[in-house]
This record gives sequence, C-alpha cells and structure tokens, in this order.
Amino acid sequence: MQPDKHPELLTIENLHAWYGESHILHGLNLSLHEGEVITLLGRNGSGRTTTLKAILGLVSKRTGSIKVHGTELINMPTHRIAHVGKLGYCPEERGIYASLNVDENLTLPPQVADGGMSIDDIYQMFPNLKERRKSQGSKLSGGEQQMLAIARILRTGASLLLLDEITEGLAPVILKSLGDVIRMLRERGYTIILVEQNFHFAAPLADRHYVIEHGKVVEQIDAADLEAKKEQLNRHLSV
Repeated sequence: MQPDKHPELLTIENLHAWYGESHILHGLNLSLHEGEVITLLGRNGSGRTTTLKAILGLVSKRTGSIKVHGTELINMPTHRIAHVGKLGYCPEERGIYASLNVDENLTLPPQVADGGMSIDDIYQMFPNLKERRKSQGSKLSGGEQQMLAIARILRTGASLLLLDEITEGLAPVILKSLGDVIRMLRERGYTIILVEQNFHFAAPLADRHYVIEHGKVVEQIDAADLEAKKEQLNRHLSV
C-alpha cells in the first residue's frame, strides 16, 4: 500500500496509560493510514490490549496524543470517541448477548456512523451465521460467536476496527474463514488493528507489524521486510 495515496487515519504519539496505579503504556507511538491493516505483536502483558483500550478511553488515565483524521481524542469520553473516530471494538471476551439469538444480536448495536452493513450484507459475509440466525448466542460454537462479535460492530457503521485476539482457541477451518473476512473488509476500505498471538494468521493479512514490549513500540516491520526480519521478530516474541 502506498501511504501517500491514503490519508493518515490514526496517529498515536507518546501515549501513556494506567489502570489505577499500574503504569502500562510508556510513550507508545504508532500511525495507521486509511485502508491499512496493522498488527500489534508482543508477549502477554506487553500492552497490546491496553493500547486498544487506551484509544477508546477505557483505562483509568491516559496522556499523550491520539488523533483520528487530525481530531484529538485524548480528553474525550468513550462514547464521543466511538462516534468521532467511527470506531468499532471487538474485545477478547467477544461481548455478544448470550441469551439473544443471532438476529436479535444484530439488530441491537447502536450506530456510531452512517453506512453500517445491512443484515443481508452480514449474512452474505458470514453464511454460518445465516444458518444459525435463530440460535441463541450461548448455543453458538466459539467460531460462530467470534463471527457474531465482528458482525455486530460492522452493523454500527464503524470504519476503524479494533480486533482483540479474534483467533484465540479457534479451529483452523474457522481461522481461514476469519482471514477471508479480514481480506473482504480491507477490500471494502475498512482500516483494521489486529492484536494477535497467532502470527501465522496475521502475517499475510497485515501491511505492517508493530512489536510492543513493556508498553512501547520497539520494532516496526513492513510486510515487505518480514522475511528478512523473521529472526529479529522471533527474538522479540519468544517466551
């Protein structure tokens, strides 16, 4: 992707974030152009999920700068951030309504912007969900629940998607489906941040990989340089 052809969508500079007294992010910097897919890589506890939560204001305190299309979000409350930034967040715990069926889950999300996907569009993208549309959330497989969690944020009109560990614990056949969905969303112009442990899933999807250690970016690797920097990357990610 040629960044000069796509405006910078998200710019994070010197971001610090806390949960209570715990200082988690220590001056994190990253940027993202419209239509790009990036991954946040790192060991557990490095600050990847906190980065997503800090973007949304879901931390006790944050300082620094977070801009979407040049608008500063750092002092905004979460509900304003979601609307101004057209943000959709898919948390690791998925956040679907277990007692409601698939159809009901898809009719409830609030709008953060115009242009959310129609239910017909959703079912075209997720044929598994169409087959289970009258099934309760609690009766869905883990993979179907994950698809529903992503489908719900696509209904809101969000165009910047923050996806946290969407592949965790899922079978290979489901991973392939999710990979296909990420590619389709990218083709439709969505911008995506993936927090991902499964590097084999993320590697072919992303324009750029940010390696996070101790709450800051220690390495930025473009897709084209991935092969050359594989050893470096393994060193950062090995336990």
